[in-house]
Amino acid sequence: MELRDIEYFGVIAGHRNMRRAAEALGLSPPALSKSLRRLETSMEAKLVERTGRGVQLTPIGAALAVQADRMRLMLEDITREASDLNSGRSGHLRIGSGPTECELLPDACTRLMKNAPRLSVDITITDNDELVPLLREGTLDLGFNTIPPVPDEGIEQIRVYDDEYVAFASADHALAGKRRIAMADLVAESWASSTANYRPKQLLARIFADAGLPAPRFALQTRSVRLRLQMISRSMLLGFGPRRAAELAAPSFRLKMLPVRELTCPRSVGVMYRKGAYLPPAARALIELLRAAAQARK
Repeated sequence: MELRDIEYFGVIAGHRNMRRAAEALGLSPPALSKSLRRLETSMEAKLVERTGRGVQLTPIGAALAVQADRMRLMLEDITREASDLNSGRSGHLRIGSGPTECELLPDACTRLMKNAPRLSVDITITDNDELVPLLREGTLDLGFNTIPPVPDEGIEQIRVYDDEYVAFASADHALAGKRRIAMADLVAESWASSTANYRPKQLLARIFADAGLPAPRFALQTRSVRLRLQMISRSMLLGFGPRRAAELAAPSFRLKMLPVRELTCPRSVGVMYRKGAYLPPAARALIELLRAAAQARK
C-alpha cells in the first residue's frame, strides 16, 4: 500500500467524481483509476461503486476516507512544523475570529508581527457555526470567539477572558429610561441579531421559552455587527450581545444597556483549535498576546 494512493483516494472521496478528482490532482483519469485499483488490491476490498453521476463510497471506502482525511491533516502539521523549525518564527498563521472579538486582534497581531517580521497572517471574521468546521478541517489554525462550557467535538479551547451578555437599545428607546425591565415588557419588541447559529440568538430564544413567553421576533438578521448597531441606534430594535462590545460601541451609537436581570448571562471568550493539531510557535505566542491585550483593557 502506497501513501500516495491513500492521498489520491482522499481526493476521490472528497469530489465523489473521478474526472474532477483527477483534475484537482493534475492527473489523467486513467492514471487515477490505476491508483484506485492498486489501493483496492492492497486492501482486498472494493472502495467505490460507479454511479451515473460519479462514484459512491462503499462502507469500507467511507471508513478509509475518514482515515485519509486524518492523514492529510497530520502530513500538513508535520510539514508546517518542519518549516517552523527550519525558519525560526516565520511562517503563515490562519486565524478565525468572531465579529465582536476581533477588536483585540490588531494590538496582538501587530506585536506578534513585530517579533516575527517574516510571518504572514490571514484573518477570517465569522461566527462559530463556520469557525468550528473550519478548525476541524484544518483550514484555520486558531479561532477566537465565545467558547461553550464544554468544548465542541474535536476542539480544544483556552479561556482568555470572561464577559456577559446583555440587552441594549438606542438611548431614544422607551425602555432605555427604565430602572427595571421585566421579561413581559419585551414581548412586543423586535430584535436585531446575527444569522445562522449565533449563540446570543439561541440563548435569547431559550430564555423567552423558559419564561413561558412567545418567541422573540427577529426583525433584522445580519452577520455585520456594525450594521446591527447602526440599525439599533436609528430604530426601536433591541440588541442582545456581549456587554464589552456594546459598551465600547455605546458612545458612537448612543446605546443604552437595559436592566433586564434574566438577560444578563455569563459568557467566556477564548481560543479554539483542532484537537491534537500542531500549534505553530506564532499561534502559541498569539494566545499569550491576546491574554495580555484582554488584561490591559479591563
